Order: sequence, then structure tokens, then C-alpha cells
Amino acid sequence: ERLLAATGMRTGRFTSPHLASIRERISLDGEPISEEGFIAAWEDVAPYVAMVDERSQASGGPRMSFFEVLTVMAFAAFADYPVDVAVIEVGMGGTWDSTNVVDSAVEVITPIGRDHQAWLGDTIEQIASNKAGIIKDGATLITSTQPRQAQEVIAEAAAAHAVVWRRELGTQEDPDATDAGVLQVVDRTLAVGGQMVTLKTAAATYEDVFIPLHGQYQAHNALLALAAAEAVFAGRALPARVVQDGFAAATSPGRLEVLRSSPTVIVDAGHNPHGVSALVPAVQEAFGFQHLVAVVGAMADKDVEGILSVLEPATDAVVVVPMDSPRAMEVEDLAAVAREVYGEDRVIVAEDLGSGVEQAVALSEGFDAPMTASGVLIVGSVVLAAEARALFHRA
Repeated sequence: ERLLAATGMRTGRFTSPHLASIRERISLDGEPISEEGFIAAWEDVAPYVAMVDERSQASGGPRMSFFEVLTVMAFAAFADYPVDVAVIEVGMGGTWDSTNVVDSAVEVITPIGRDHQAWLGDTIEQIASNKAGIIKDGATLITSTQPRQAQEVIAEAAAAHAVVWRRELGTQEDPDATDAGVLQVVDRTLAVGGQMVTLKTAAATYEDVFIPLHGQYQAHNALLALAAAEAVFAGRALPARVVQDGFAAATSPGRLEVLRSSPTVIVDAGHNPHGVSALVPAVQEAFGFQHLVAVVGAMADKDVEGILSVLEPATDAVVVVPMDSPRAMEVEDLAAVAREVYGEDRVIVAEDLGSGVEQAVALSEGFDAPMTASGVLIVGSVVLAAEARALFHRA
């Protein structure tokens, strides 16, 4: 969205969930929709929502969901503004998601892992099939490197819909092969406040681009975003100034976000083993901690054991905390899982997030190491990330 905005286009962005305000989900030119705009969008769609609900319930069906209504409100806001281009994030899966009513010209599929299995299926193939449901006839498809099972499903869908497929070069692929991926992170180095990258697409190689975000995965996200932005302009290379300005304006609240220093307290909204597996090396690379204490809260339907198993080798201890959500795992249940993974003496149970952070900070300061060598990582849920940002007045 920031790359497209840097070209001078009026942009709309629909994302979920939100961290502080529901208005974050609908953004216009990079800013959350105003309170007045949010109300106006609801008033625009309310009669249609009522009509759909009435017809559905008359035939024994459900009312529109919270997410479905927000999706319709976003479309109304984009039309009213109006925007030149809309970047729309799927809520969950793809095929049956309400956002999939859009006849998109460009689709992006990021790395596929196991999450939301109750709705998307237990296997990578099933999840990939659901996500591939967003692919439209004749569109441009942008994809990251994928597990083999997911790649095969996506390839079949790409062929069925006759798309222009721009995919990332696989780690084991020969770049000179005729069917090799064309997208590549050619180089990346750490920089103050982020990283410098060289990105290769089908149209051009962009050298020494600053991305103000930490982690190797963010370099690969930037690559996909760049290819998608090119696709909006019929696959043409973007001017260097647009790329520089667009990426320089990129933000990712709640993703490897530093909340305080001395000791460093970081928050990340990672909530499944796949995401946390990308997070851990990013923390190690960007901060180089000798000692790290995790503060963890999670939803009851998440793979908590998987999350903790990824965190355990990289952290000295874990502080488990409750969350303000009816879907949250009870803190004692979370502690029981944590003890299985970490052992009894490395698990602390806190009564709330504030005291949990205090205990984690005290633990991190107790090591015989410089203050800058110790840190605290708050992770496990988007809800927890939002609570942490509010605790540190970042909301």
C-alpha cells in the first residue's frame, strides 16, 4: 500500500485484526478512517445488511458476521473516498472469506503454515487449497517460497486460471532453469532501524533499498509487495524514488516492535509455530541478546505447545499471563503446557500482563551481563500485542 501511495495513487487498505481501534482495519491513504467516516460507512450499508440478514434468517440461515459487515463497510468507504487502488487482506483462508467477492487483478500468497485448522483443514494441502481460492482468471499471482505440498496445489490453481505467475525462487532451485522462480532477495544486511536489501523481480533489480523493519521474513515480504506493486502497473519496473519512499514509509505495529529499552522490551503478534519460527531468528539477528525472557499469552485454540517449543531454546524463562478475551487459554492451563516444555523452574505465572512484564524484566536484569544484552519478548497473540502496546502507551 505504501509503494502504491508513493506513486501518487489514492489508496485503501483493509486489514484484520486491529490493535487499538477498529478503525485501523479500514485505512484511506495510509491513515485509519475517521470516526465520522466509519459511521458514514455503516449508515451506507446498514439497509443492505438488514435486507441480507432478513432473507438469510427467513430461510434458516445466519445473520452476517462481524467480519462480513466490516468488509462491506470497507468497500463502501473505498467507493465513497474514492480510492484508485485497494489492498485487501483476506481474513482467514481464501475460498470462503468475505473478501473473496472482489474480482482482483493481483493476488499475493505468503508462506503457508498450519493455523485455523478447525476451519481450513489439518493438512498443508487443504490449507493451500483454501488459500488458492482467491486466484482469479487471468490475474497476476505473486507467491513466496512454499512447502512442496502447498506449491503443488498453487501450481495447479495457477494453471487452471491461466494467471501470470510471479513466484519467489526456491532455496534449492537453479535460477537458470526455464521454470525457476523470478523473485529473489539477492542480498540483505543489517542497518540501524532495519535492513538494506537488494531485490530482484521479473522487471528489474532494485539495489540498496532501506526497509525500516527487522527480520529476514520482512525482506521477503517486501519482495512480494514490490512484485505486486509492479503488477498493478502491468509488470513494469517502478522508479527508484517510488521504491525508496514507499518502503521508507512502511510500518508494522505489533511486529518486532520495541516498547522500551534498558532492558529492551519487544512485542510481536506471532501466534502460531510458523510465525514464531520466523520471529526467533529475527530477534537474535537484530538484537543479539545473551539472555531473553518470554512473556506469553495465547488463545485456547492455538498450538501453544508448538509455540513454546520454538521459544524454549531461545529463551531463559517464560512468564505466562492471562488475556482479556473469552477465547483466551486459562493461565493455569497455559502454565501446565509451559512446564512440560520448559521445566518447572523456568516457568512463572503472573496475575496480569503488567506484573508479568515486571517479573520478566527483573529476571532479565538478574543475569551477569550488560543491560543491553538482555531482553523481554512479549508474544503469543494479537490480543496480547494490543494489550502490551496499551500498557506502554503505544496505542
